[in-house]
Amino acid sequence: MIRAGQDIRAAACTVFVPFLVEPTEGTVIVLQHAGGAKGKAVLEAARKAKALEIACTKLTRSDERADFVRAEIRRAGGRVAPDAVDALLDAVGSDLRELAAVSAQLVSDSGGQVGLDLVRAYHRGKAEVSGFAVADLAVTGRTGPALEALRFALSVGVPHVVIADALADGVRSIARVASAGRGDKFSLAKRLGMPPWKVQRVQGQIRGWSEPGLRNALGLVAALNADVKGVAADPSYALERAVRGLSTARQTAAN
Repeated sequence: MIRAGQDIRAAACTVFVPFLVEPTEGTVIVLQHAGGAKGKAVLEAARKAKALEIACTKLTRSDERADFVRAEIRRAGGRVAPDAVDALLDAVGSDLRELAAVSAQLVSDSGGQVGLDLVRAYHRGKAEVSGFAVADLAVTGRTGPALEALRFALSVGVPHVVIADALADGVRSIARVASAGRGDKFSLAKRLGMPPWKVQRVQGQIRGWSEPGLRNALGLVAALNADVKGVAADPSYALERAVRGLSTARQTAAN
């Protein structure tokens, strides 16, 4: 299994491509490639060798990921309650491989019926230290608890990038729901492509934010994305600074 085939270096291609075109007998090569121009030579070599190509469209909307989870659970021979799907997405995130693996495990552990209580029990430890837990505290101005949750999450190995993505998602969700105006969670969920439970949660987080504050916050999480991917010398400090910055943006917006 070759993951991230687009990242294979040019020097390695001279060795790998001939083996890809004519593998040894009894060898099966699975090549994962993100598409695009990067590492295109490897992809073209696989196509030239008439390899079986399976295109996987990126799922960007929450309702698409929910459909994916339901399909995976059905494929494993199980059934899932609607609120359990929402809880699973909240706990696991958007990584489809992890969602597929967890879905199969839940079906196996439950005997086929996946409910909310099982999902909560299965992910209780993880949810308590997830990036989303940090984000929920940060965007509502609870800086102290947010920093405490952040340090705990880092101490147990939650990646910097995952926490930064959760902070960005929290700010963007508030901006989207705020700009959509008033409405019940179901009508707004349909318009925004978000699950109703998330719309309801974000509606409770909007208080204290205004347009100038959200603009500042959006700029802050955009810079944080670069910081945790190599720009900042200390990504942990960059995350702490971002959490404090979100509090400042929210306070400025409230005045």
